[in-house]
Amino acid sequence: MDNYQTPQLLLYYHPLASFCHKVLIALYENGTEFEPRLVDLLSEESSAELFAYWPVGKIPLLRDRFREKTVPETTIIIEYLNEFYPGKVKLIPSEFPLALETKLWDRFFDLYVSEPMQKIVVDRLRPENQRDHLGVEQAYQKLLIAYGMLEAQLNSHNFIAGDHFSMADCSAVPALFYTDTILSFRNSYPKLTAYFERLLERPSVKRTIAEAEPYFYMYPLFDQIPKRFLKEKK
Repeated sequence: MDNYQTPQLLLYYHPLASFCHKVLIALYENGTEFEPRLVDLLSEESSAELFAYWPVGKIPLLRDRFREKTVPETTIIIEYLNEFYPGKVKLIPSEFPLALETKLWDRFFDLYVSEPMQKIVVDRLRPENQRDHLGVEQAYQKLLIAYGMLEAQLNSHNFIAGDHFSMADCSAVPALFYTDTILSFRNSYPKLTAYFERLLERPSVKRTIAEAEPYFYMYPLFDQIPKRFLKEKK
């Protein structure tokens, strides 16, 4: 007899998307049950359901079937999971000062690492005569500033917002994974490098990267992805 029950949570996502990685890591950290629904934003058929729930059309998007609630935006999704689907890993601390620090560095990675990274990647996809050379130069400068600030922050912490893994570290993984292929921090920022390597050892992170691997060929800087993250082709 089939006892399978449809999970209460449905996640619209794509395995290659960095912001989707952030939410996947949060879900995997706590073994939260959910149904993954891969969305191809270039396909109207594939993305129609996503747009019906959230006309902005951004992924990831969480749908809570039990509460009939649509939850957009990565930080809000993780806060929602922390409140309604908590697990052994408390991704947002209960103490206000620590929660505030967690949210600060979560936003820092999203706005000052992931956003410039995406600016550079998207520009690679444009025709030469439509490229934003000034914007890309500014994005590189923002990344250097961010690296320096992260290196300083890690002087007294094992994780970016304290001594425990949090939402901010979920945000850090995809931001650092992709920026490392664009403007590597490994030779000049030893604390940031060691921190990233610690994150890469977490089962939730390993699983997220392994699931993304079949799609890495779609990434414009595929040739810059370290070989250790790629399966050997037979």
